[in-house]
Amino acid sequence: MIIYNVTSNVDDSIHDRWMAWMMEDHIPKIMETGKFYKIKIVKVLGDHHQPGTTTYSVQYTADSREKLEEYYKEHSPQLRAEARELFGESVLQFRTELEIVQEFKMI
Repeated sequence: MIIYNVTSNVDDSIHDRWMAWMMEDHIPKIMETGKFYKIKIVKVLGDHHQPGTTTYSVQYTADSREKLEEYYKEHSPQLRAEARELFGESVLQFRTELEIVQEFKMI
């Protein structure tokens, strides 16, 4: 399994609009691609972000590297462009790919 992680540093002036867009528009569009089976939005805690901003990690979990590559090729350019058009420099992002080696869970 592969996690495509997008960390977003969101300016507080557009925070509510960005979060509504994520929940009502962006995440549903990504789910419709069928490339990911689970998406989590988590807030980054602590003082690791700049004043006047809130940082989130959005974790998109795919079954395989192939599905992630298909997402990059078929969907990512359009969705990234849409985000840039709507929010510009008010949302700074970086992306990482994570491979799940082992998952432990308490029963």
